[in-house]
Amino acid sequence: MKIAILGYGKEGQSAEKYFQSQNPDNTIVTFSDFTNAELEKLNLTDYDLIIRSPSVYPLGNWSSVTKYFFEHCPCPIIGVTGTKGKGTTSSIITSILRELGKTVHLVGNIGTPALDILDNIQGSDVAVYEMSSFQLWDLKQSPHIAVILHIEPDHLNIHDDFADYISAKSNITKYQTPQDYCIYNQNNPTSAKISAESPAKKLPYPIESLEIVDVLNSLTIPGQHNRENTQAALLAVAAYYDIPVNQLIEQYSNQIKSALQSFQGLPHRLQFLRTLNNVSYYDDNFATGVSSTKVALDAFPNTPLVLIAGGRDKTNNTDLPELVEILNNAKNIQKIILIGESGHELAKLLPEDKYSVQENLADATLAARQAAESIGQDAIVLMSPAAASFDMFKNVYDRGDQFQACVKELQ
Repeated sequence: MKIAILGYGKEGQSAEKYFQSQNPDNTIVTFSDFTNAELEKLNLTDYDLIIRSPSVYPLGNWSSVTKYFFEHCPCPIIGVTGTKGKGTTSSIITSILRELGKTVHLVGNIGTPALDILDNIQGSDVAVYEMSSFQLWDLKQSPHIAVILHIEPDHLNIHDDFADYISAKSNITKYQTPQDYCIYNQNNPTSAKISAESPAKKLPYPIESLEIVDVLNSLTIPGQHNRENTQAALLAVAAYYDIPVNQLIEQYSNQIKSALQSFQGLPHRLQFLRTLNNVSYYDDNFATGVSSTKVALDAFPNTPLVLIAGGRDKTNNTDLPELVEILNNAKNIQKIILIGESGHELAKLLPEDKYSVQENLADATLAARQAAESIGQDAIVLMSPAAASFDMFKNVYDRGDQFQACVKELQ
């Protein structure tokens, strides 16, 4: 079998390893470092299977790690998508199901390539798949349980437009049946619209009940958004057991509370780092869009904070006026430390006494510390960039790791 792998990142390397293990006689050719224009000129007619990586624009009848996994996975799949919150929601689903004794495989955009564990999955297991728009782009199957979180414009530097982004996201429910489940954010028009087109059983959130509030109080991670993500996770677990969510909580209240209490959140998602000189430091580097940063600011409404923001804007700076309005109206912000490409653009739009511009992350961290310690009471330094990382860093993990290193070095 002759196999072409387009893109050689984490998923591409996983695919090469997987197909080589399936048959050592397979001929595998990898392609990397090409543009979309160059992609169209590749001669791929002689290949039996073409696997595209998530960032590769789908052309023709190609496959992908996600498509191949869906075609061969022997157990039920819970798919989670949205603009933000996918990783946290997927992880909470996984934590609850494991507490209930299930063997759960957490894969996808969260970092574990699906083909790494495909051969280990049994029919009685559960797969929880965090799904980006790029993984959903050309998917021809939908998960048994689809979770659609808050959706807003994102990745418009890669997708043709917001409609293309929504179209990709919609594949999570497009091929569902009436025997499947669709969990959606009823307060988000795009999430509700995608759900409306699914024939599956609909479970909207957020919802309020004494039972849900009781278990949500076991959460240790901050923010109303995390309480809503947990509601979506509870609905997904209830759907897996095919019972109402209040019945799930009634039957398994202790196990659910235990799972939520032990869940400490994910790296770079509003992650508490340390307290030094009455200043608490939080890493929210996964906040690569405006709404994510607003959510982070809203998580600390009564605590004065210093915000570190800026990077490569994913909307060609069209969202900067919205961000400026949020920053100007946020009563908890005492100072904004700006970095990166969008930081310099924001500096043109903010009042001069509101910000300072720093050319590297180490200087930004020191400036944030000085500003926070001068407040004279308990304060927070929050890095929530509202922008992508590729102007100054390898990726969002690198940016978050470097920020954590800077905070750790403070004396």
